[in-house]
This record gives sequence, C-alpha cells and structure tokens, in this order.
Amino acid sequence: MHYEEHWGLQLPPFENVPDPKFYYPSAKHEEGLHRMLYGIEARKGAVMLTGEIGCGKTMLSRALIRQLPIERYEIALITSPSLFDSQEFFRELLYQFGVDASGSKLELVRGLNEYLLTNLKRGKDAVLIIDEAQTIKNDDLFEELRLLLNFQLNERFLMTLVFIGQPELIKRVNALPQFAQRIGVRFHLSSFDQEETTHYIECRLRVAGAEGRQIFSKEAIEVIFLTTGGVPRNINKLGDLCLLNGFLERKDQVDGDLVNRVAEDFSM
Repeated sequence: MHYEEHWGLQLPPFENVPDPKFYYPSAKHEEGLHRMLYGIEARKGAVMLTGEIGCGKTMLSRALIRQLPIERYEIALITSPSLFDSQEFFRELLYQFGVDASGSKLELVRGLNEYLLTNLKRGKDAVLIIDEAQTIKNDDLFEELRLLLNFQLNERFLMTLVFIGQPELIKRVNALPQFAQRIGVRFHLSSFDQEETTHYIECRLRVAGAEGRQIFSKEAIEVIFLTTGGVPRNINKLGDLCLLNGFLERKDQVDGDLVNRVAEDFSM
C-alpha cells in the first residue's frame, strides 16, 4: 500500500520530476516565465534563466514549452549539453529539428541555415532551449552558439537561444564579453519565502487530490521552510518523507513534531 490512500490522495504530490501539472505559478516563476516568453516572442536572440540548484528551472522550462504554440514554434530541447562537442551539438540540434544530420560541420551549418530560412517562409520561429547550460564543456561551444545568432535578417533573428543553468553560468557568460553582449533578456530565479512555501505545498497537494484537507499543519510547513530554505526540490524531498512517515505512524495530519523528527535525518 502506498501512502496516497492513507492521505486520500490520487497521486504522490512531491515527486521530483518536471511534471507541468504540478507547476506552481509563484510570482518569481511567473516573472521568469514571462521574461523568457518576451525574449522569444520579441525575437531578442538569446535569453538566460539562472537559479540555484533545485529552484525549479527545469520545471519552468517545461512550462515555457507548453506556452509556445506548436503552429508557430519549432522547439529543440537539449538537456545534457556536456555530452557534445561542437559538431555533435549541431548534429543533435538538426536531428531534433527533423533535418538530415549527416555530413561535415560546414554542411551541418548550411543545413541549419536552410532550415531556418524555410521556417521563415512557413511563418514559424525556431527556439533552442539548453538546460543545465553551465555544464557545457568548453568555451568553444559558447562561441559556436554565439555564431548561431548570426543567422538573422536585417530586422529579426531566425532562431532564439534559451540558456538555463545554475549561477556559475553567469560567471562563464560574463567572462565571454562578445557572448554576454548577445544575451537580450536575463532573469535569476530565487528560492521561496515562507508564504510561497505554504502556497507551493498547498498547490501540489491540491493537484494530487487533497482538495479541502489540511494534511500539513501550519507549524509543519514552518519547519519545512526553515529546514529547506524554501528550495522546491528540498521541499519535495522532505514533504514526501513526511507523508511516508505519517502513513507508517497512522497520523491524521503531518504536524511540526513529525517534520522535526524526519528533518533530523534529512539530507539536502
């Protein structure tokens, strides 16, 4: 028996996967989302979202994709850029756009340019989203990405690049002035305050089927906030363990005492 039945839930509410139905539209996340959408819709060339580990960047990237109409946008998503050198990167990019990815690097670049011009005639925009961009192996690939921004007409870019990564991405980008100057929109995502933590937990429980039930006491949520620092990934980890322990102890509610006991063994 899983703990969902005990708590009257239909789904586990605190899975650490970027499931868009669990997206919580905090003021911070909504600002980040709308800044990225603006950068794409206004064709600013390059957009950068940064944030600490576990703050919800990947979830936000999936929410972004859902906001981009498929009839207007062709989207490529690269989640592990550390796996590629520059030529392999171009092959993966073309593959995701459904373009023949064979031939030399020059042929790959030509193929991409032709694809982007064809998109223009079709009234479509191309968007490349790079998650975990701070793991890009070396600066040569950043230079290749900067050169992608040369695919433009006088009045518009032919592709928008969206970089998502941890704070070290800021340092890497700023150390490359020519590249940094091409970033049209930037946003840094921070962790939740106590009120946002409360709403976040309530939102995820509601989506999981807990409508009308206060599974976590006010004190429990306060302890969760103090333990996790308002980092969504850590809230999920601790919240999940609390529901498990509460089920094993046949609790009717997760209270502050239970959270404190679970938090003693909690490793973020």
